[in-house]
Amino acid sequence: MDPAHATPAVPAHATPVAPPAFAARASTVGGSPVREILALTERPGVISFAGGLPAPELFDTAGLRAAYAATLTGPGAARALQYSTTEGAPELREAVAARARARGLATTAGDVLVTTGSQQGLTLLAATLLEPGDTVLVEDPTYLAALQCFGLAGARVVPVPCDEEGLLPDALAEITARERTKLLYTVPTFQNPTGRTLPGGRRAEVARIAARLGLWLVEDDPYGDLRYEGSHQPWIAAHPGAEDRTALLGSFSKVMAPGLRLGWLRAPAALRRAAVVAKQAADLHTSTVDQLAVAHYLGATDLDAHVAGVREAYRARRDALLAGLGAALPAGSQWNRPEGGMFVWARLPAGYDATALLKSALAHDVAYVPGAPFHAGAPDPRTLRLSFTTHTPDEIAEGLRRLHRALG
Repeated sequence: MDPAHATPAVPAHATPVAPPAFAARASTVGGSPVREILALTERPGVISFAGGLPAPELFDTAGLRAAYAATLTGPGAARALQYSTTEGAPELREAVAARARARGLATTAGDVLVTTGSQQGLTLLAATLLEPGDTVLVEDPTYLAALQCFGLAGARVVPVPCDEEGLLPDALAEITARERTKLLYTVPTFQNPTGRTLPGGRRAEVARIAARLGLWLVEDDPYGDLRYEGSHQPWIAAHPGAEDRTALLGSFSKVMAPGLRLGWLRAPAALRRAAVVAKQAADLHTSTVDQLAVAHYLGATDLDAHVAGVREAYRARRDALLAGLGAALPAGSQWNRPEGGMFVWARLPAGYDATALLKSALAHDVAYVPGAPFHAGAPDPRTLRLSFTTHTPDEIAEGLRRLHRALG
């Protein structure tokens, strides 16, 4: 060996040198308080209004079992266990496209990218569209995991003022022009955490603002199939002006099972191709066997009929929560009545702090999520999110009695 290129000897008793530091984004973006609260609520006996968890007893376990069995038998079994294309199984992409067309949005299989949950779709879009320091607009409050995603991308997140129906278009236009914004992230239907739904007129105005001011739109719709009353609102992506700038995210988590970890991304061609490259770097492709099993399930089962049953159960649970909140929360509290989704948003009277009171709630074997972490701007400590989907009406009634004692 050339002595000039020899590795220097390390003394046997040298003091170890610490490895290099983590990337800054790994230390500046915090964990999810929702996930941490869920860990606390796993103990037996706790009635939790915290997590947005679908009711497990409503999963079509038999139908999914049959779909996996069919996928793993016969000549197609080898394909199900093999590597696949990044874009996703063609039959599943076509099934997604058909469901989008049924809701009024012209879509082909080629417009769709299958993702490992819709959360991955959001991560791919952040990787594709955002440079560190870019400005992202969000509703105030907004989906907590979106704030984490944009924080890891190094984006500057700016909240858009909202009222009880969602974001205010005039405020959106003013902030977009002032802040040199890159994209708007919105959950316009049964929003997480507030449960509110953006009216059709505002959706059209958001599309016009994006076209006029040069803005990407990321429209997240995990809850749209869970409507209990009122009329369907077309996606923002279906409005004039949004065609070439909207990425629409969807998921099978709320209508089939979250453990499948299957979502989808519909986007303009150039953005979709860039997201495909980002996905190749992330995981090569989403699970082949899960994709083919879900495609088989959609071909053999009337998913809409299944979802209709889920909606009926969730409607009763929402109504049970709303019926008991007046007695459970302190006098002077306020809450909304969502037309669908999984969440009710409440606000306690002046002087109350939902985060501080959570310890008392857990001591009474009931849980909720404080609203403060969902705010990109100044948090409102009096707010809390209550999910009604996981428990039966009788369990909800008992949980509210416990909540009354905890907050009393």
